[in-house]
Amino acid sequence: MSQQPTRICILGGGFGGLYTALRLSQLPWSSTEKPEIVLIDQKDRFLFTPLLYELVTGELQTWEIAPPFEEVLANTGVRFFQAAVAAIDIEAKRVHFCDHPDLTYDRLVLAMGGETPLDQVPGAQSYAIPFRTIADAYRLEEQLRILEESDREKIRIAIVGAGYSGVELACKLADRLKNRGRIRLVELSNQILKNSPEFNRQAASQALSDRGVWLDLETAVEAISVESISLLYKAKVDTIPVDLVLWTVGTQVAEAMRSLPLKQNPRHQIVVNPTLQSLDDPNIFALGDLADCKDADGKQVATTAQVAMQQADYVGWNLWASLTDRPLLPFRYEHLGEMMALGIDNATLTGMGVKLDGSLAYVARRLAYLYRMPTLEHQLKVGLNWIARPLMDALN
Repeated sequence: MSQQPTRICILGGGFGGLYTALRLSQLPWSSTEKPEIVLIDQKDRFLFTPLLYELVTGELQTWEIAPPFEEVLANTGVRFFQAAVAAIDIEAKRVHFCDHPDLTYDRLVLAMGGETPLDQVPGAQSYAIPFRTIADAYRLEEQLRILEESDREKIRIAIVGAGYSGVELACKLADRLKNRGRIRLVELSNQILKNSPEFNRQAASQALSDRGVWLDLETAVEAISVESISLLYKAKVDTIPVDLVLWTVGTQVAEAMRSLPLKQNPRHQIVVNPTLQSLDDPNIFALGDLADCKDADGKQVATTAQVAMQQADYVGWNLWASLTDRPLLPFRYEHLGEMMALGIDNATLTGMGVKLDGSLAYVARRLAYLYRMPTLEHQLKVGLNWIARPLMDALN
C-alpha cells in the first residue's frame, strides 16, 4: 500500500497564499517527496489589489486584475478548494469549513489576509463602503452609477482615511466625476500618507489639490448616517451632508484566526519567528496581514502586498526545506520602493534610487505590476491587451 503524500493546506488566496502555492509548485521535488498542495479561499478569484483602483475609472477590466484561481493554477499541480474556514483544530491537524467536509493537513499556511473593521463608528456598518475586494468595487460602481444618473448637481463623497488607499481612491474618483464631484478626505492625523516618502507625499498633495479634493486633517468621524457624516475637529462636531462614504481605515484579523491557540499580538496577528513559523507549532506558517513578523535582523516587517509576495518565496522554500531535511532560511526583506496611482495617467514612484511622478511614473507602475502578476501566461494576456486596447480605441 503506497504512502499518502504530505498535504500542505494554504488558507487564503491573496498575495501570500497564492504566491506560496506557486512557489511550492516550482521547487525541485523528488517523486517520493512531492506533496499534495491545496489552496483554499472563500472566493473563486485572486485579486491583484494594488490595481483595484483602476476599476473605478474603467482603465482596467475585472479579468485583468482578478483571474480565476482555476485559471491561474492550471498545470501547476496545485488543487484549488473554494470554501470558508470556520475553525482550525491544531491538535488534530484539521481545518473545519462552513459548508464543506473537514480537511486534514501535515503543514498549514495561514495567509487569510485582513478585513476592514466597520464597527468603530456608529452607522459605519450600515452606510460606509470599504474598498478591499472585487465585491466592494462592484458595490461602489453601482452606487456611483445611481448618483451619476440622478439629477443632483454635485456628488458628495467622503473618504475616511488618508493613507494609500484613501488617497488613490480620492484621485481616481475626482478624475471620474470631474467638476461634478465634491470629494473630502478625512484623516485623524495631521498629514496624509504619514508612512510614505516625502517625495510621494508631496506628489500626492499636489494631485489632491489639483483635483479640488478637500482635506479634513486632525479630524475624527463621530457618526455616519444615510445622508450625512459627523466630524469632530478641535472639540466641535460638524454634520455634513454626503451621498457616499468610503471607509479605508484599519485591518482586522478574520474571526477564525483569533481563536487559534497560538501566540498572538494585541491585534490578533500570529507571532512568527524569522522563518515565518508559528512560535508554538513549527508545522504552521503565517505571512502577510496575519503575521507579526520580525526579519532576520530583528526588524519589524510591515504588512504590505510587497512584503507578502517576498514572504511567500521564503514560506515556499522553508516548507520544501522542512520536508526534505534542509536548513530553513530566515526572512530578509528587500524594500523595492513605493508606487501610487494619483488619478488617470498620473502616479508617483520612489525606490532603487529613482523618483518619478506624472505620466512616466504611471507607465513604470503599470509595467512593474505587470511583472509581478502571478503567472507568465496571465502577464502575457494582460500585457497584450494593454498594447491592443489603445490601438482599438484609436481605430473606433
